[in-house]
Amino acid sequence: MTSTFSKIEKYLADHGLMTLATVTPEGKPLAHSVEYVSEGNTVYFASHPQMRKMQNIANNPAVAYTVDEDYQDWSQIQGIQMTGTASFVEDPAELARIMESYLSKFPQVQAFPPEFAQQLKFVKVEPVEGIWIDSTQGMGHREVETY
Repeated sequence: MTSTFSKIEKYLADHGLMTLATVTPEGKPLAHSVEYVSEGNTVYFASHPQMRKMQNIANNPAVAYTVDEDYQDWSQIQGIQMTGTASFVEDPAELARIMESYLSKFPQVQAFPPEFAQQLKFVKVEPVEGIWIDSTQGMGHREVETY
């Protein structure tokens, strides 16, 4: 049997869009659609520093996100629910590695206007808890991974 960590890792690698939840300075949840790349169970995304998600993360690094699909047959639903800690990527070697992975997965970023692209910042979301949802194993089937 495949470990929960491996199931989450493969699902993250096979997808590219997550719904990220951040917390506003007023304490309200806010959801954002975000394209990402992954390494293991850690995800990275890029955004402009003026975006609300970036400002929310600067104030509170606690985040949650889901990755899933719009399944017509609910008995086939698979997906993940994650909680994590977000931080801004500052290390030059890590930035270079993630930028290469990001451009490989999302080559359209290369067409962004340079004045916009140069301002993008990368965020790293390290997992705290992951839940693998797999209705193919029975409705409501969940497996929890703590990091």
